[in-house]
Amino acid sequence: MLRSKSFVKRTRKGNVVKVVKEHYLRDDIPCSSQLCTACTHHQAPVLNDTPRSTSALPSHYLIPDTNVFMNQLDLMEHGTIKDVIVLQTVRDELKHLNLPVYNRLNTMLADTNKRFYMFANEHHRETFIEKLKDESPNDRNDRAIRVSVKWYADHLKGQPLRIVLLSDDRANREKATAIGLKAVSVKEYVEGIKDVPELLDIVVAPKDNSTDKNATIYEEHLTSAQIQNGIKKGTLIQSSLNISQHNVMEGTASGPVDGETRTIYIQGRPHLNRSIQGDIVALQLLPKSEWKRTASMAMEDDSEDEEGGLHQGDKSHEEIKDDNNMEVDGPGEPTAKVVGIVRKKWRPYCGFIVKKSVHSKPGNTAAESVLFRAIDRRIPPIKIRTSQAHSLLGKRVVVSIDSWATNTMLPMGHFVKTLGSSGDRETETEVLLLEHDVPYQEFSKRILADLPKEGEDWVVTDQHVHHENRRDLRDLNVCSIDPPGCTDIDDALHAQLLPNGNYQVGVHIADVTYFVKLGQAMDDEAASRGTTVYLVDKRIDMLPSLLGTNLCSLRSNVDRLAFSCLWEMTVDGDIVGVDFTKSIIRSKHSFTYEEAQNRIDDTRMQDDVTKSIRMLNKFAKKFRSERMARGALKLSSPEVRFHLENESQDPVDVEMKELKETNALVEEFMLLANIAVAEKIYSKFQNSAMLRRHPTPPVSNFDQLRKSLAEASHGKLDLDVQSSKTLADSLDEAVMPGDPYFNNLVRIMTTRCMMQAQYFCSGTESEAEFRHYGLASPIYTHFTSPIRRYADVVVHRLLQACIDSDAVYGQELIDKTKMKDLCDVLNHRHRMAQQAGRSSVELYTHMFFKNKKETEPGRVIRVLKNGFVVLVPKFGIEGIVYTNGGSSSSTTSPFVFDEASNSLTAGDDVCIKIFSDVKVQITVEGDEEGMRQKMKMALVEPFVPGISVEHVSEINNKRPVVDGKDSIALDNSSNSNSSSKSPSKKLKIN
Repeated sequence: MLRSKSFVKRTRKGNVVKVVKEHYLRDDIPCSSQLCTACTHHQAPVLNDTPRSTSALPSHYLIPDTNVFMNQLDLMEHGTIKDVIVLQTVRDELKHLNLPVYNRLNTMLADTNKRFYMFANEHHRETFIEKLKDESPNDRNDRAIRVSVKWYADHLKGQPLRIVLLSDDRANREKATAIGLKAVSVKEYVEGIKDVPELLDIVVAPKDNSTDKNATIYEEHLTSAQIQNGIKKGTLIQSSLNISQHNVMEGTASGPVDGETRTIYIQGRPHLNRSIQGDIVALQLLPKSEWKRTASMAMEDDSEDEEGGLHQGDKSHEEIKDDNNMEVDGPGEPTAKVVGIVRKKWRPYCGFIVKKSVHSKPGNTAAESVLFRAIDRRIPPIKIRTSQAHSLLGKRVVVSIDSWATNTMLPMGHFVKTLGSSGDRETETEVLLLEHDVPYQEFSKRILADLPKEGEDWVVTDQHVHHENRRDLRDLNVCSIDPPGCTDIDDALHAQLLPNGNYQVGVHIADVTYFVKLGQAMDDEAASRGTTVYLVDKRIDMLPSLLGTNLCSLRSNVDRLAFSCLWEMTVDGDIVGVDFTKSIIRSKHSFTYEEAQNRIDDTRMQDDVTKSIRMLNKFAKKFRSERMARGALKLSSPEVRFHLENESQDPVDVEMKELKETNALVEEFMLLANIAVAEKIYSKFQNSAMLRRHPTPPVSNFDQLRKSLAEASHGKLDLDVQSSKTLADSLDEAVMPGDPYFNNLVRIMTTRCMMQAQYFCSGTESEAEFRHYGLASPIYTHFTSPIRRYADVVVHRLLQACIDSDAVYGQELIDKTKMKDLCDVLNHRHRMAQQAGRSSVELYTHMFFKNKKETEPGRVIRVLKNGFVVLVPKFGIEGIVYTNGGSSSSTTSPFVFDEASNSLTAGDDVCIKIFSDVKVQITVEGDEEGMRQKMKMALVEPFVPGISVEHVSEINNKRPVVDGKDSIALDNSSNSNSSSKSPSKKLKIN
């Protein structure tokens, strides 16, 4: 049945047009109940014939209204809640109100175990309703929900069950009751589920009314209209908030100040004004008289009392002003206060219950307010009410924030679920995956159905030669070079002498897009995951292992499908031309870096494959030399390798990762391929090519490092940051006689002054902004690792469309908006994967140092008012040495902070500056009561009475030899053979 509505509309040009809206209604939409015999079910009914009952309700189906999903989503996701009818009205409302909630609802609808059924009430003849005159859209939708509840109640009348409207809107419940429907609130419903008492903890907590309403702690936030108006006028700055790892009471943002982009500091909880790490905030700059003129404090959150009271880091506005008004040369760093939140980035947080906040006696199940601390110390403590406080102690739990009023020091939240015991490796690994938003679920049957039906028996056949004009290159001496144990081999290479005296050089990349087609469930899942995540003891694959470690992996002595870049080069390495083709290859050997290096060095080896590697190495050295001459940066980051005990997987040794010449060989050709492909795809898709840029860092990022470098060298060394070329040259000159590690340390610190490399859509930036600063390339992309990065999969599709005039490609490749949105997702996934990898290294580092006291040399890389940050080169770890005994200690410090020289002095003999040599004792604290573990460093040398600990004999006498090596590339995703491809026992700490 068709219903239509017409109305007139005036266009922008002033023309009046008639618009007709058609709305189709049907009478064959089923109720999807297994009890129903009246409906024609085209698919198996979703709703069970024996749904759950509660102490207050017989067997029933639930129909929640929109606000239940908006406010009680964690409850609705719980496994206990099943047989739920989701109305189209509700789902459509959620799509407009909150897209993340809408997506989570769709996930529930897709989960067959949940038994959530989407009933298209807006297209059902008997449940569709028109909006009444003077009726608000919200009232109309509430009425539509009640009409649908009544239809279900009448439709299933006589069956042994009830239809229950779930709503926290009292008016909606009263109207439903008035027409004979059963309607209950969420709390009332959950109280009836006696067999799952923890459900009450998941119900969103009401606002805390225990504090005096008149005792305002925070300023009210501006309205959305006021914020947008202020941003438009330039009186407010919109930026993402980043809370300091060293001081949870200090945040930074980035924005325009006096015509240039500057780092802006937000100091103290009142100025942070209820904003949380990652929130998009509106900032109001403070007067220059209140700008930051003193170094940051090292401040953790472990000294906060159980009621959320102020601790020593929570200075008043006047105290911060006094600190910032110290007489120091220069205008200081910009400071601001948060006046509004543009977009909250609240999420479920993993953490623990603070033991001292539990006041009830063991065995008491009465609900009480307790304090939750997140593993991410940048998140403020959260107050929750729970009836299972004692059973949660020593556990890792998940909590969500519900609200944060102006009159409460801390946010209110609710319990979501328990993950496991603190300290357990599997639990802690799940925590870090959840904390970094890493999808880690097993691949569903729907996704695995997209794999070749032959499974591991799939082989290349003759018909593949003719597929997509594929070229047969199986006669070439192709080989791969990877870390030991690598199973997901993305790339292989070859070099072959041509009849004209030139060389053909090839980079062959796994043809993942042959197996992963646009629109498949497997493709959607890969796009969502974005990248493979490498942890110390395992990896979370982007693609099912059948592809990643078998059918797509370019293993030796088997035929594989590839996408090849073929160059013709002179014997001196000058490029004559480049060609791109789909291909079939047969790798002759899978080398490790060490094996390939031995082939190069052993002059007795004169076979064709070895000669090919030697020629590739010769060309790679030339390309690297030319790249460095153009201004490419050779930066550094500490990289460690854990040796794990085979059965327990406990770390038994750790050493710095050593890089060989063959690492650089592979890297140069991957860079060459990525640049060549970037140029090709941009030539055809100028508005929608997926590229990768590395922005030029602001000169101000290097100010402190330059000052420290000048002081350490007595004015002899400086970093020229006018261009990447001048920076690269000055880094080469940053050498300190008698200090072989000094140059590596400078490069590590320079890396931290850089901006983040990111994917972008070519149509959203000017060509001048395409540049990759670290690689000194005007254009760049990712093409060489499609097994582990979805960006490369997209680039493969773009390249195929460039070289095949008959190629059919989807709208996604030419839609600038969709490409930009995809880039945003991939940037997030890429960043989270890196952080998850680092957190995994941190977890295993804590395990390695547990019950140990290691004394090691270190270098100071940052000076704070009450401590200094030390990097220990041997283990690639860093930590804070407090000059007063600890972050919450009241001990008087023997050190005096000198703002002008950014140094800490104790007496006449001890002066701590950036680059200073120290010796520290390393221990791991925490986990006694389920708290988060943290590494503690204490000063051993230079000896300072009251602060230094006595030198402790080493418990572990086994010491790996340390040789600090440079990281191969700034963009650590540029090399498909970087450490992250190895079995995940090797990982970078950047």
